[in-house]
Amino acid sequence: MTTAAPPINNTQFPVNVTTKNQEQSLYQSSGAIVAAIVVGVIIIFTVVLLTLKTYNRHMRVKRELEPKSTKPTISPALGHNSSSTQPPAVTFIPVDIHMQSR
Repeated sequence: MTTAAPPINNTQFPVNVTTKNQEQSLYQSSGAIVAAIVVGVIIIFTVVLLTLKTYNRHMRVKRELEPKSTKPTISPALGHNSSSTQPPAVTFIPVDIHMQSR
C-alpha cells in the first residue's frame, strides 16, 4: 500500500506569488500616495503664491492711487521759534563698533 504525499512546493508557490503581488501593489499604491501628496503640495504652494502676488499688486495700486499730500501736521516743539517752517534736522553720526574677540 503506497500513499502519495501531497506536493509541498505546489501549495507554497501560489502563496509566495500572492505575497509578491500584494507587496508590489502596496509599493505601487504607496508611490501613488506620495505622488498625490507632492502634487497637492505643489498646487497649494502655487495658490498661495498667486494669492500673495494678487494681494501685492492690489496694495501697490492702492498706494499709487491714494493722495500723497496727506502729511501729518507737526506741532512746534517747546523752546523753538513758532515761525520756523522747517522741521528740526536730525544728524546721524556713525559710531565705530569694535567687536571683542573671544
